[in-house]
Amino acid sequence: QVQLVESGGGLVQPGGSLRLSCAASGRIFSINVMGWYRQAPGKQRELVAIGTSRGSTNYEDSVKGRFTISRDNAKNTVYLQMNSLKPEDTAVYYCTADVDGSGRDYYTAYWGQGTQVTVSS
Repeated sequence: QVQLVESGGGLVQPGGSLRLSCAASGRIFSINVMGWYRQAPGKQRELVAIGTSRGSTNYEDSVKGRFTISRDNAKNTVYLQMNSLKPEDTAVYYCTADVDGSGRDYYTAYWGQGTQVTVSS
C-alpha cells in the first residue's frame, strides 16, 4: 500500500503565496508521474500541474507563470509553489502519484485526501 499525505493548504489573501507538499510512503520501488489536481465546488476535478521523474513538467494554462511544481525524488515528495493567487484558485487540491510497488514497471495511480486552498480577502 502507498499513502500520499498533503500539507500546506490554508487561507490566503489575493496576490499571496502558498506552498503545498505531498509525501508518498509505503511500498515504493519507483514513482513516474507526480502531480496536483484541484476541484472547486460544483466543478469537475482538473489538472493543475504534473512532473515526471525525468524533470518534464506540464501546467494548466491558467496557472502558467504563477505556479511551479518540483520534486524531491529521494524523498518521494512533490511540491507546488503557488504565487499571485487569485480567488478562482480556491479549491481542494489533490496530490497524485503513479507508483511502481513491485519493481516490475507496473504503475498504479494513488491519490491523497486533498488539502483546502482558499483565496479570499
